[in-house]
Amino acid sequence: MVRVTTLDYGAHLPVIDFGFHKFSLEWLSAYVRTARDSGFKALSTNDHLIHSRPWLDAPTALAAILSHSGNIAVGTSVILPIVRGPVQIAKALAAIDILSNGRLFVGLGPGSSARDYEIVSINYDERWKRFDEAIQVLRSLWSGDSIGFTGRFYSTAGIDLEPKPLQKPSPPIWIGSWGSDAGLRRVARLGDGWLASAYNTMPDQFAAALAKLRDQLKIFGKDPASFPNSLATMFMYISEDNSETERVLSETLTALLNRPVDQLRERLLVGSPEVCAEKLAAYKAVGVQRVFIWPIKDEIEQLTIFQQRVAPLVDR
Repeated sequence: MVRVTTLDYGAHLPVIDFGFHKFSLEWLSAYVRTARDSGFKALSTNDHLIHSRPWLDAPTALAAILSHSGNIAVGTSVILPIVRGPVQIAKALAAIDILSNGRLFVGLGPGSSARDYEIVSINYDERWKRFDEAIQVLRSLWSGDSIGFTGRFYSTAGIDLEPKPLQKPSPPIWIGSWGSDAGLRRVARLGDGWLASAYNTMPDQFAAALAKLRDQLKIFGKDPASFPNSLATMFMYISEDNSETERVLSETLTALLNRPVDQLRERLLVGSPEVCAEKLAAYKAVGVQRVFIWPIKDEIEQLTIFQQRVAPLVDR
């Protein structure tokens, strides 16, 4: 059954250096002000310690832009609690929740890069078991649970991490999953929301995964109708110039994402405003509630183009 829902938009902080600009606080702040003033509902940042492209530190970037973000939600989509350490992440994100006056959402994932694990001397094969525990560690530390959490890898016994976040009992935790059965069970069991990945799904796949998630939510006593979802990492370059959009796909995105160019052309917002709006309308029809866009180049201009020339077409 086709399900039409309300769709709004978030913007990823442009923390990857694609070679088109130099990082600076002034540039990043201007990007955030443009997102704020043009109607985006949330700002998020993604996390890697090391990658094929230079990657600005996620929590540092998020903290740096808080004073420019107005009243919109800020968060991670996703951050890596195992690689960074769940206690360290709990401390940093509690501060961001306080400094943002309680606007933080926390998107979590184990990460898909074995290299991130290697450089911090953690076994990559243990990531899923560690990840389940890390989520529980964060909740325990933020809520001030007197019983605490003790698992195979982590324990909060004797730890009273202060100050606590403003949001009680904790900031909402959204769990990243590409849509596997195990991942959706984890979202239902441990999460307050689901973050899907734009370059790893299509509207029909999202719809099937959402149906499975709703079944799982019922098992865990959660209301499927009120459980939120978002589609993250929607890389974007809007242009009528086909040669330029093909260069962005073939020279930039295929190397970054390690996906076939034809697949990325089909899934991501690269092309004319009409083509991009058609893709978003298909996601809206199957129940996606928020899409986080990520401009590849001309980032500030692209935010404006998106809100003026793409978003209005989705609801037409």
